Amino acid sequence: MNSISRFFLPSKHWQTNTLKLTGDEAHHCSRVLRSKQGETVEIFDGEGTSAKGQISTISKELIEIKLTSKPEKSSAPHKINLIQAIPKGGNMELIVQKAVELGVSSILPLITENTVARTEQLEKKTAKWQRIALEACKQCGQNHLPTIHTPVTFQHWHTKKIQTQLNIVAALLPYSKPISHVFHHIEKPISTSILIGPEGDFSNPEYQKIIDLGFNPVSLGNIILRVETATLFAISVIKHELNKTQLPS
Repeated sequence: MNSISRFFLPSKHWQTNTLKLTGDEAHHCSRVLRSKQGETVEIFDGEGTSAKGQISTISKELIEIKLTSKPEKSSAPHKINLIQAIPKGGNMELIVQKAVELGVSSILPLITENTVARTEQLEKKTAKWQRIALEACKQCGQNHLPTIHTPVTFQHWHTKKIQTQLNIVAALLPYSKPISHVFHHIEKPISTSILIGPEGDFSNPEYQKIIDLGFNPVSLGNIILRVETATLFAISVIKHELNKTQLPS
């Protein structure tokens, strides 16, 4: 766990050596964490840059932080896009939190044929998922804030051109291969998309469209996993395979 409190400030507000927090970040600093003047904190911009500083002014509406270190830019992680069929209940919140901790670049919530989701609540849920992603970045020291996209229907999604180099779908199909098998046939992919279905799985027509888009069906083992478990397992294995491809021969 990071011992220094971290706060988010978009890069456009980093013009001087004194950074100013307002709104929710100021409230979180002063009212929730009860930070004090002179306390050391860390600021990040969600694009890889972070810096440490000391609180010079503190109030409910405004926090001023004088930088004590030069801003540092961390390299962007491998681009992993999670395309996630929205699961039941609050499991999407867990998925967002843990996927961000694992270093995904973006999350696209998907409404499929077997998705159980109340569409009238999706706008409010999306805003909550975005807040969860930000809080996860703060907690785990991640300086790249993933994009949480507005949910789309499967029909809308599958008509768009897929931009990533390697596309994978966790599939309960007899010809699905282990994830490692897919990585053995491509050299150092710079971007990967992983598609995870709902509790009732994708329908046969959806599977056909997914395969037609060039997604490689992969197996996550012989045990049928819950959606949230499948997602986190798949991301972890992808990260493992990417680390292997980056090792010198």
